Amino acid sequence: MEHRRLGRTGRDVSVIGFGAWGIGGADWGETSDDESLASLHAAADAGVTFIDTADVYGDGRSERVIGRFLRQRAGEPFFVATKMVRRAPLDPALYTPDQLRAWLDRSRENLGVETIDLVQLHCPPTQTYYMPEIFDALDALVAARVIAAYGVSVEKVEEALKAIEYPGVAAVQIIFNMFRQRPAELFLREAARRDVGVIARVPLVSGLLTGRMSAQTAFAATDHRVYNRDGAAFDKGETFGGVPFEVGLAAVEELRPLVPGGITMAQWALRWILQHEGITTAIPGAKTPEQARANAAAADAPAIPAETMAAVREIYDTRIRPHVHHRW
Repeated sequence: MEHRRLGRTGRDVSVIGFGAWGIGGADWGETSDDESLASLHAAADAGVTFIDTADVYGDGRSERVIGRFLRQRAGEPFFVATKMVRRAPLDPALYTPDQLRAWLDRSRENLGVETIDLVQLHCPPTQTYYMPEIFDALDALVAARVIAAYGVSVEKVEEALKAIEYPGVAAVQIIFNMFRQRPAELFLREAARRDVGVIARVPLVSGLLTGRMSAQTAFAATDHRVYNRDGAAFDKGETFGGVPFEVGLAAVEELRPLVPGGITMAQWALRWILQHEGITTAIPGAKTPEQARANAAAADAPAIPAETMAAVREIYDTRIRPHVHHRW
């Protein structure tokens, strides 16, 4: 497993991480804590050291499962990032020092740690990035060793570019995949220049880039791929990258002939992300040990030739770009 330095944290992390939204047991259908633990162990055995969660994933369930995992693997060098602020209405006036500390104390208890490796503001309103007092409060929490570092999880490239103007921002989590390519135009370069780590989320476009979905694929009623396709619950871009499902399926069929033998479409799509300068780690989800091992194997996938990269870009420009590029 390749490792890269996560920006200003100074820590090396695996290029394939473990996205722990799904193991919260909410928004992705039902899950089992025992199978979630087994998935975490399978990822760790395959070399994964970076785990990303949030306090709202299953109302803390994801963090608590990870806390159990950390106790079972005590002494091993895992890097756990969590997120906060979405337990309250999306109003940055509520992000006071006392409230930030209260959220973090709950996450520390859930995870069973004294100091959180990285906390990220969880897709807050855009005006948050123009409130330096919030970032001053995060600096104070670093000084108090409540957190070792902080960053942001953003919806828009513009938010990411504003966030990295703050010297304390160590990492940015952003949607980046074959169907959301705008970050590669400017942001990745600027993040690298400022020594900011980049965490690529929604790397498989909510499963579209596994190549296993069809127009007949059925999802549980509790799955955000049912209830959030139009952004009814949270930002539309979090579900299928904001791409209409049928459009995404058609693009996948155009991509399919480009996938080389010996690897899955999902592994190929993850390799595409890692091939971009400025990316630190990609965080696909895994609800089973088999998925976790397959994700980790993407780190060893062969490099994608330049002509194939160009072909992927052409499919994006033709089919996907009109739906997403101007929005996020």
